[in-house]
Amino acid sequence: MTIRIQTLRAGVATLGVVAGGVGAHAASITVTVENTMASDGFFLTPFWLAVHNGGFDSYDGGSLAGGFPGLEELAEEGMTAPIAAAFAASGAGAAGGFETTLTADDAPPPVFSPGETATMTYDIGDGSINRYFSYASMVIPSNDFFIANGNPLGHEVFDAAGNFLGPLTIEIRGSMVNDAGTEVNNAAGGAAFSALGGTSVSESLPIANIFSNAGTPGYLSSFVGTQTASGATIGSTFGADDVIARITIIPTPAVASLLVLAGVAGRSRRRRS
Repeated sequence: MTIRIQTLRAGVATLGVVAGGVGAHAASITVTVENTMASDGFFLTPFWLAVHNGGFDSYDGGSLAGGFPGLEELAEEGMTAPIAAAFAASGAGAAGGFETTLTADDAPPPVFSPGETATMTYDIGDGSINRYFSYASMVIPSNDFFIANGNPLGHEVFDAAGNFLGPLTIEIRGSMVNDAGTEVNNAAGGAAFSALGGTSVSESLPIANIFSNAGTPGYLSSFVGTQTASGATIGSTFGADDVIARITIIPTPAVASLLVLAGVAGRSRRRRS
């Protein structure tokens, strides 16, 4: 039995061929990202996504952002190219890890506005190697607030044999937002995506959860009533317990259907023998 499965590799349509059944380690997943904040809330930059062997650490709380290549650029500007390059140069990248950037459905602009969602299917290679999922995005407007999983082993998608362990749902709460500590928090001081403008001031503080800082609620509120670079008006903030984003990972529907078909074909052959 030979079945062709249409998938996406880093956003480019490709054709994968499975001959004589389903490859034990070939893996394809469908990832959905949602901005779940209020309709007049904050935005999220395009998400950097990766599936890897557990060997890529995007950040550690209490450490300086400068020790994690690409993090400062992502936290201050929402840029994913530097962290993508760092991943490619890492042991996880050398082992065949997969990484990509997922943008919003209505791009441009590519940012995730409140309530917006995007879904993409990816061929991520060998599921027995690329077992763990990582993500990173900037919260905007802000000077250097970001979300990411600090534990590279925190989201296991495949087991050691390459079997899918999901569906997996990751709910990202306000309590999971971090301050990179690289830029002074000032809404009128060069905050990314804000129409307030101004000049940013660098600092060098350890990465910390934003709600560990007593000044965070006031800082977030200082954006209320102001406009973003795209002309939207920020009307509400978020708290530590609020779900601000959701990531859902499921097996690619075509692959899931193929697994069922392969099982049926196998049972049919056994009945005829």
